[in-house]
Amino acid sequence: MKAAVSWSGGKDSALSCYKAIKSGFSVTNLINMANERSLSHGSPEMMALQSDAIGIPIVQKETCWNDYERDFKQVLRELKKNGVTHAIFGDIDLQEHKDWTDRVCKECDLIPVSPLWKMKRGEVMREFIDAGFEAIIVCTKAEMLDETWLGRRLDKKFMQDMQKMKPDVDLCGESGEYHTFVMNGPIFKKPVGIVEKKKFMRGGYWYLEISAQR
Repeated sequence: MKAAVSWSGGKDSALSCYKAIKSGFSVTNLINMANERSLSHGSPEMMALQSDAIGIPIVQKETCWNDYERDFKQVLRELKKNGVTHAIFGDIDLQEHKDWTDRVCKECDLIPVSPLWKMKRGEVMREFIDAGFEAIIVCTKAEMLDETWLGRRLDKKFMQDMQKMKPDVDLCGESGEYHTFVMNGPIFKKPVGIVEKKKFMRGGYWYLEISAQR
């Protein structure tokens, strides 16, 4: 079964890819749609480095919100021509988004798969950490998490600190509380070396600018 993974560069897409491979899928491509939201996880260049480190080709397409669905369908249909039968998504319980991915995949004659669907938040985080993934926080919603959270690694201490923030902050950041960039893990053939640069605020969000380690 050939599959493509909707790739944001963050923990949910990485864990979904890992679980899909473990369940028998042959992941042939990562799909990265470059828009304002995707930049919350890092630049397209950094995601291309992830693709190289993982060893799975990435399909990157620049788009905007108005054209997102049209452009995403175009990518899916091209992958369908190349033998892809399934599309992997990292949704946990956002029903509106799952309804959208289900509909779009149906219209492109692909089967949607959401390996994290309805998993408990703690289970998602523990599986990610216990599998050996390494990721840092690169974006936070300023009204919920300040700039001191930028650069934090996703580990057991992070989970403990996040648990103290309940119920205001979702442990997995499902309401956009934070976004991550994955540097290493069981799907990687080599780590992605990064350099943390500046922190800045834009549009109510704190960002950590990262670049490749030379």
